[in-house]
Amino acid sequence: MAVHRYSTDRGDLTRTAILALLGTVGPLSRTEIARRLNLSPATVTQLTRELMGHGMLEELELERSKGGRPAQKLGLVGSAGRALGVKVMTDHIVIVDVRLDGEVLGSWERPIDTAAPTALDDLADSVAAAVARTSAETGPPLLGIGVGVPGSVEDQAVGTVDAPTLGWQAMPVGQRLRRRLDLPVLVENDVNALAAAERLYGRGRTHGDFLVVTIGRGIGAAIVTDGRVYRGARGGAGEFGHVPVDASGPVCGCGTPGCLEALTGAAGLIASARARGLTVTTVDELGRAATAGDTAALEVFAEAGATLGRAAAGLINVVDPEVVVMLGEGTADWPFWSTGFERAIRAHLLPGRRDISVEVESWDDTSWAQGAAALVLATPFDAAGAAGEQGRLVRARLIGATT
Repeated sequence: MAVHRYSTDRGDLTRTAILALLGTVGPLSRTEIARRLNLSPATVTQLTRELMGHGMLEELELERSKGGRPAQKLGLVGSAGRALGVKVMTDHIVIVDVRLDGEVLGSWERPIDTAAPTALDDLADSVAAAVARTSAETGPPLLGIGVGVPGSVEDQAVGTVDAPTLGWQAMPVGQRLRRRLDLPVLVENDVNALAAAERLYGRGRTHGDFLVVTIGRGIGAAIVTDGRVYRGARGGAGEFGHVPVDASGPVCGCGTPGCLEALTGAAGLIASARARGLTVTTVDELGRAATAGDTAALEVFAEAGATLGRAAAGLINVVDPEVVVMLGEGTADWPFWSTGFERAIRAHLLPGRRDISVEVESWDDTSWAQGAAALVLATPFDAAGAAGEQGRLVRARLIGATT
C-alpha cells in the first residue's frame, strides 16, 4: 500500500470514519455520508476526493432519485482492513479473523490455563501463530488485535486486566501482546466489546441508546449512550451480575452474598436444579431436560427469568434505553427464561417504559471473539478517544499513514 502523510490525527479520524462507514454499511452517496457522520458536505467532498486520489474509494452507480439530480454512490476499493478478535476463557481462547464489513474470514480455538504462571506467554504464542497464519494469506491489511476478557479493564489502550474468574489481577495483557506482536492491541471487558459490535453491525446503526445484557456462565451488561459505551471511572461499568438481589442468597464468586449472577448465572441454575432433585451437571443438560418437558427444569428457568427480569427493569428505569439486546450462550434456552422474564420485567418497569423492545439475537461460539475484533474495527468512530494511542495506530494502518 502506498504511504501517505496527513496533517492531523483529527483529519485521520474523519477519513477513517468515512472508510469504516462504507465498510460496515456499504456504498453511500456523499450526502448520506455527511448526514450519518454529522459532517459538512464540503468536508465530505474534500476528504472523499483525497481518498479517491489514493485509490481507496471509487464512484459507483448513480443512486435513483424521485426528482432532481441523481446522487453518485461511493464504495471501498476492495477490502480496507481486518482485525483479529480474541476471547479469553478459563480453559481456552477463541480467535477470529474479521473484515471491516463484519465478514468472518476464519476462526480458531486454542487451549489455555489462565491460572498457570505461563498464561500470558501462552496467550501471546497463540495470537502470534494466528497473526503469522493470516499474514501469509493474500487479503486485507491487519489493523490490530482486540481482546475480550470477563473482567475489568481500566484503559483499553493500556490493557491491564482484573478478572477474578480467570485468576488475573493487574495482568498486563495489552503490554505483553504489543511487545510480542508489534501491532496495535486493544483490551476490553467482553460485554463492552459486544456492544462495540452492536455499534457497527447491529442495533447501533439505528439506536444511539441501548443496553446489551448477556446471560451464560455469568451475567453482564453494557450501557450505550449516544452511540458510546459507558465505561465508568475505572472501566468497570456494566457489572450487572453483581447487583445485589437477595441478602440471604448464595455467595457469589466476587465474595458477596445474593448477587444476581449467583442466582441466575450457570452455577446458580445448577444449584437451583439440584435443590429440586435434578442430577444435571451443566446448563446444557438442564436445557435438554426443559426441552423434554421436565417440570422442575422449567421451574428453574422461569424462576431465574423472573429474577433477571426484575433486575433488568431496575436497570432500564435508571438508564432509559431505546432497546435491550439479549446475547450470550444462555440465549439458547431463552424460550424457557422468557416465561418468567417477560412477566417480571413488564410488571416492574415504569409505566412509560413498559413497551420497550427486548430483542434476543442468535449466538454461536465465535460471537464473543467477533465482539473483540470490533474493538479494533470501531476505532475510526472513536471521536471520544477511548482507544488512545492504540486507536491512532489502527487509524494510521487503515489509511496507510506512517507513524
